[in-house]
Amino acid sequence: MVDIKGLFKSYNKKKVIKDVSLSVEKGTLTSFIGPNGAGKSTLISMISRLIVKDEGEISIDGKDITTVKSGEMAKKISILKQTNAVNLKLTVRELVSFGRFPYSQGRLKAEDWAKVDEAIAYMELEDMQDKFLDELSGGQRQRAHIAMVIAQDTEYILLDEPLNNLDMRHSVQIMKTLRRLCDEMGKTIILVIHDINFASCYSDQIVAMKNGEIVKQGRCCDVINECVLKDIYDMDIKINDIDDQRICVYF
Repeated sequence: MVDIKGLFKSYNKKKVIKDVSLSVEKGTLTSFIGPNGAGKSTLISMISRLIVKDEGEISIDGKDITTVKSGEMAKKISILKQTNAVNLKLTVRELVSFGRFPYSQGRLKAEDWAKVDEAIAYMELEDMQDKFLDELSGGQRQRAHIAMVIAQDTEYILLDEPLNNLDMRHSVQIMKTLRRLCDEMGKTIILVIHDINFASCYSDQIVAMKNGEIVKQGRCCDVINECVLKDIYDMDIKINDIDDQRICVYF
């Protein structure tokens, strides 16, 4: 479980996270939604220790993250940020193998390569695993980076807008993959996502943020409603129930 209590973060005296408290249950998929500048990316960066908090507490499985050694943390949490450009001349397979570094320190064993192969198969990258990253489309590179995170094989996976640069088919593929990682492997996944329909259809819990604060959190049926979405996005969003899913119409 991830427990956050009274979290604050400021940049140049401007508070971007304001007294945020929430809990994320193990084995669930939690989506953070909200407009640009809501503080979503800052929040998951603090959970992963990429950004230092100003005030408050963050604990994972009962341990304060400030007390956990970096090596242990890398085996517990993996994160994929929005910007993940790699300037090295790497193949897809080589990039995915980087996910095993916390365990192998660069000297991969058979079990590490098995995890690499599994991650490549998960993301349907077998036919391009020997291609260089600069030969791929933006969407293909994004899938390769997600495969690297999967290969890291952590209990907690944090993803900042993982559907960037992806077409509809591969966006669906990734969301189905994330759902499977929760349901079949017990992973706990936290993601920042702009498409509220993907959040609605695949999440166990949704956290809606605006101006550095949590406006609403709970099950999809609690958050995906017209009043809450109006408050978050300052626009009218119609909601239709289709095949037991709440689908937002905002075009």
